[in-house]
Amino acid sequence: MDKKTCFHCGNEVNTFNRIEFDEKEFCCNGCKTVYEIFSENDLGCYYDMELTPGATPEDANGKYDFLDKGDIINKLLEFNEGSTNIVSLYIPHIHCSSCIWILENLHRLNEGVLRVLVNFPEKKATITFNSDKVSLKEIVLLLNKIGYEPYISLKNYEEKPQAVDRSLMYKIGIAFFSFGNVMMLSFPEYFNIDDIWMRQYKDFFRWLILILSMPVFLYSASPYYVAAWKGIKTKNYTIDIPMALGIIVMFLRSTIDIVFDLGPGFFDSMTMLVFFMLLGKLFQQRTYNFLSFERDYKSYFPIAITKLGEGNIEEPVQVYDVEKGDRLLIRNQELIPVDSILISGSAFIDYSFVTGEAIPVEKKSGDKLFAGGKQVGDVVEIEAINTVSQSYLTQLWSNDVFQKKVDMKYKTITDTISHYFTPVLLTISILAFIGWSFVDLNAAFNVFTAILIVACPCALALTAPFTLGNAIRIYGRKKFYLKNVTVVEQMAKVNTLVFDKTGTITTNASSAVKYVGGDLSIQEQSDIRNIIRASNHPLSRKLYNFLTTKVVVKPEFFEEIAGKGLIGIVNGQKYLIGSPMLLGEQKEKVLNETAVHIKINDEYKGKFIFANHYRDGLSELFSELDLSGYKLAILSGDNDGEAAVLKEMLPKGTQLVFNQKPEEKLEFVKKLQESGGNVMMVGDGLNDAGALAQSNVGVSVSENVNVFTPASDGILDAKMFGSLASFLKYSKNSVKIIKLSYTLALTYNVIGISVSIMNKMSPLVAAILMPISTISIISFVTILSNYMAKKNIRKG
Repeated sequence: MDKKTCFHCGNEVNTFNRIEFDEKEFCCNGCKTVYEIFSENDLGCYYDMELTPGATPEDANGKYDFLDKGDIINKLLEFNEGSTNIVSLYIPHIHCSSCIWILENLHRLNEGVLRVLVNFPEKKATITFNSDKVSLKEIVLLLNKIGYEPYISLKNYEEKPQAVDRSLMYKIGIAFFSFGNVMMLSFPEYFNIDDIWMRQYKDFFRWLILILSMPVFLYSASPYYVAAWKGIKTKNYTIDIPMALGIIVMFLRSTIDIVFDLGPGFFDSMTMLVFFMLLGKLFQQRTYNFLSFERDYKSYFPIAITKLGEGNIEEPVQVYDVEKGDRLLIRNQELIPVDSILISGSAFIDYSFVTGEAIPVEKKSGDKLFAGGKQVGDVVEIEAINTVSQSYLTQLWSNDVFQKKVDMKYKTITDTISHYFTPVLLTISILAFIGWSFVDLNAAFNVFTAILIVACPCALALTAPFTLGNAIRIYGRKKFYLKNVTVVEQMAKVNTLVFDKTGTITTNASSAVKYVGGDLSIQEQSDIRNIIRASNHPLSRKLYNFLTTKVVVKPEFFEEIAGKGLIGIVNGQKYLIGSPMLLGEQKEKVLNETAVHIKINDEYKGKFIFANHYRDGLSELFSELDLSGYKLAILSGDNDGEAAVLKEMLPKGTQLVFNQKPEEKLEFVKKLQESGGNVMMVGDGLNDAGALAQSNVGVSVSENVNVFTPASDGILDAKMFGSLASFLKYSKNSVKIIKLSYTLALTYNVIGISVSIMNKMSPLVAAILMPISTISIISFVTILSNYMAKKNIRKG
């Protein structure tokens, strides 16, 4: 019988089920239909990435009729605003690059689908769709039709995902069971026990050892085969290749020894090798779970929200302390951290953090507001109907809409090392095998096996994650929260630092404020406070705290113009609050002055002058950075009234640039990069989002307001601002630690390979030395990184 495989799913095709179409063979009409759908919609590339990537679609047969009920749909939807809906579906069949590609191109099969993001490790697809054009049921049926049937269980949406993959635990359990029993059964061979009983049952024990080792070889070690095969197919020679090859060689060599009665084999070494490597994978996985961005920000991000207490007293509280029923004050550009009900008359909510769509949605009193929206315009009051969802805020942070565009192909140290390590190791082992095969074929196998085992790159694979993981934990304890471990490596390459002025090198804490100009009535002061109440700008917050009049009237109109100031109308009076540029006034620049000017109904009134309070240790920080060889620059949206003071405080080479709009800050950073600068931008997250996103490393300095800046790579507690130089120094030392550990690991390998080439090391000894070297490397990087942290990082 002629047997072939289905072009779509890979199932067997024979004379009984063969369906021919377009010069291809399919196992059923379902697979043929999926192929037709993809071909008609110009999605044939699906089959170019992987061979037989699809799954045979099943008939729905009313299986998803429950998706016609609105109450069930509301439980499944993560977001529902107007016609824009978001749902996350668990799709078990996601297994390769073709799956990711076809799902993220789902909009080409149905125009109602706006965007699909695939979380490959969790096998989840987050789908944003227009409910006016397509229903959730239609999307699910479409997925089912193309072989990506989602698994929908309301219970699953209410339970937290498990932190550790259970399949890994099963693999470790099987490897441990086999390893223990194989070692026990191998003891008589170790001690050369030679008696009648042993001679009688020797073959039985050897075959039993082979049977016990097979699940380890076929199941427990399978992740390494898959990873190695993917690396070979993509010509990305990862460290998984020598790992997989070492396991395969040991198994085959040991099987040959037992089948032909040449010896007991090395199944004990193989099972131990797999067990220790899986333990390392588990340790690494748990480390990353501990280092998750959620955990780092549990008590910090977003920083705070304004709660209205008794008597409408405003008090900042941690967002994780917000409870159902609390009344919150949301200012212009502030994030709504919880699902809530709008109390104020109206509001405009920007849901671009959630949907990527920047057009604000108008909401009326009593409407539901979803977490993740940003208030645009006047200050509003809301009532929380839920508590803060930490994982949801993390999802917003990770939204691809806000992923940085630079260094998208950033290559880590591990990637660079493994690119050379794998080919060199394979070349040495093959050459050694060929050389020894002319002398002794049995010795050639021993040498080949010993080289692959003793040079197992477990230490190389784990050294960078453990070093950078420990570093990011230490940063977190020092209140410097990084987005991921790659940022530590990127920080080590920084050679240029750009600082925003207001709210970054100056503090938002209360400072001396005085008014110069014509008299302001109590009513006018109250109106000004009503308007600036909605702004998050540092100067607005200072002025709001300085004025003591009551907040009783909501502005009829409010607009905040980035880098210029505020426009508001209260009781029919038009107020311009901000820079002379906004007011259309040509005011004489005053040295060392930061001021907010006031204009009421086209009449210039006067100005509030702020005695700028620079952060403690600013001069020392810049001097330390200058001595370390960094290029320094300060950008400001304010005028150059502070230039003389800053020139005296800061090193001579510091570049000072004033009157910068947000887009000009971005262009400034881009020009530095074009001239060879590796730029860290340090801002307050208000008007610096573009520059933070453009920079190689963007850091948002935050004090006591709810500043949500997905464009940044980290958030620095303002109290630790003076420690920035020591943070940078520690990042460089962390990379040095990685390089030292690589040197140590490679020294182990050179010695081990040299001894193995001379046939002086058995595979058993190699298998014992491999985990010892791995444990020593991990201990080395952990102890040294902790020591460097104590030595480098000082208190803020």
